[in-house]
Amino acid sequence: MEAICHLTSVHSPQDIRIFHKECRILLHAGYQVSLVVPYVKDEKVDGIKFLAVCQPHNRWERMTRTLFQIYRKSLVEEATIYHFHDPELILIGLLLKARGKKVIYDVHEDVPRQILSKAYIPKSLRHITAWIVEMIENFAVKHFDGVVTATPFIRDRFLKLGCHAVDVNNYPILSELNLSNVDFSQKERAVCYVGGISDIRGIFEMIEAIGKTDAKLLLAGKFANRDQRNQALAMPGWTNVQELGQLNRDEVAQTLARSLAGLVVLHPIINYIDALPVKMFEYMAAGIPVIASNFPLWRDIVEGNQCGICVDSLAPKAIAEAIEWIVDHPKEAKSMGENGRKAVEEKYNWETEAKKLCSLYSELLL
Repeated sequence: MEAICHLTSVHSPQDIRIFHKECRILLHAGYQVSLVVPYVKDEKVDGIKFLAVCQPHNRWERMTRTLFQIYRKSLVEEATIYHFHDPELILIGLLLKARGKKVIYDVHEDVPRQILSKAYIPKSLRHITAWIVEMIENFAVKHFDGVVTATPFIRDRFLKLGCHAVDVNNYPILSELNLSNVDFSQKERAVCYVGGISDIRGIFEMIEAIGKTDAKLLLAGKFANRDQRNQALAMPGWTNVQELGQLNRDEVAQTLARSLAGLVVLHPIINYIDALPVKMFEYMAAGIPVIASNFPLWRDIVEGNQCGICVDSLAPKAIAEAIEWIVDHPKEAKSMGENGRKAVEEKYNWETEAKKLCSLYSELLL
């Protein structure tokens, strides 16, 4: 049995893409799977071996001590393929390649473009930082055996460099959010947002918009920082918000079951315009309409499958009008939700993407 070792310094042990999707499908395909991750102890979870490293207290510790521990743990594992998930692990990937290992780089985000919107990097340094990171990535990926990307847009960037790149899109697991037995007519007058909460993800526009309606916003996730949460709490529209905090997967399903629609109104920054946010497809999988930013790619998906409404994400009035229409037209909203679920079943599901991942592993192990 071939041994596969996944590595992450940033993500949680129960990360949806890494643990629930990739590690589990590889285990099901017959591989021995381990995950080196910041965690409390070494243990086996659902057949996957967790190899714990100390949980860092800050970014500097993560970039130094945590990386050293991850490299040391990875060597002990003696796997055939190492599959890492964070750009800060590129050096570890190169060191493993130097030891004759097969290495896959899993690119969750278009990192150089993402850097351009990082608030903790001074604006005067963002472009030069993004350029340096892109040069490092471009050099390193030519030495890796495979590059897995979360979107076709990111895949195309690496294909141009001559890499063995494949997109494994972060679509939902078909069985996880199948809420077809939920009675749409019994839902609350509520819409939801599930995910990371920040200004560029549209939190202030969502709050202002929900304040213009008689509906409720079910807000699930963690704020980017305390200042933004305090700013949100001070807004008049907050009286229409029910803050749910960080939810587990069962609680996410329950929240979607309560909701008439799901919001994904991210700002039109360069890193989002060509992204495929998992929350959008999870709303569709749950059979609820999507109220989404009117980016061309998203418009093709949402309006092309008649499963929601696209709006100007910087216009609270437009978001409010979309919410009101959904709330006032439950029959049409139900039809949109059914269209979204059908599209997920036919195109946007993890079961289809998993075949690409298993195919890449098969190629590398020939």
